[in-house]
Amino acid sequence: MNAWLTALLIAATAGAYVLARLAAKRFPSPFTTPVFFSTALVVALLAGAGIPVADYGQAKDIMIFLLGPATVGLAVPLYKNRRVVFEHALPALCALAVGSVSTLIVVLLVANVAQLSPIVSASISIKSVTAPIAIELATLVQGNPALTAAFVIVTGMIGAMFGPRLMDITGITDPLARGLALGTIAHGQGTAQAVTEGELQGAAAGIAMALTAVLTAVIEPTLVPQLL
Repeated sequence: MNAWLTALLIAATAGAYVLARLAAKRFPSPFTTPVFFSTALVVALLAGAGIPVADYGQAKDIMIFLLGPATVGLAVPLYKNRRVVFEHALPALCALAVGSVSTLIVVLLVANVAQLSPIVSASISIKSVTAPIAIELATLVQGNPALTAAFVIVTGMIGAMFGPRLMDITGITDPLARGLALGTIAHGQGTAQAVTEGELQGAAAGIAMALTAVLTAVIEPTLVPQLL
């Protein structure tokens, strides 16, 4: 029975994503963004069917396992677009460095103005780093791993929902720039959204997500205590 339930939940999750993609094409809106809309559908399904989150765990573990090969698969569009990436490598790296450092500094300044506690400030400072690395970094900067995970998820969701629309409004149309922005600010969820825009956007977002995590891991333990 558990095996059937797990298979059903995996199929339901995949179906929710397909429906979200169709909804995004038919009714373009931040709230029909596949990352957000499919999550809302799955949550509604679990709540409506009375399925505990624990029962969803096995299905989640299988899908997370498949996330590894899917992430490696981003190397394919990267290879196809390697010429464009190499041609713009220097400005892209500079943009990544500025984006990573500036988002960290800005969020800490806002936290100080809002008079948040040091543990909350430290936890939120890693919001734009992919979750596995952010959770490990949280302990190094005296943050709370659970809070950090929540901030990371919320940041990724907001970035995937509103990032593309904000870039449309501000006239940012270059595929490489859009991918870099989504990967830098919204990590995995932003990368998932970038892939829906095109191969180059997805490849750029994948690079940005990885390099942002590395750069943040290097500067975070030193910079955050000083700013706090």
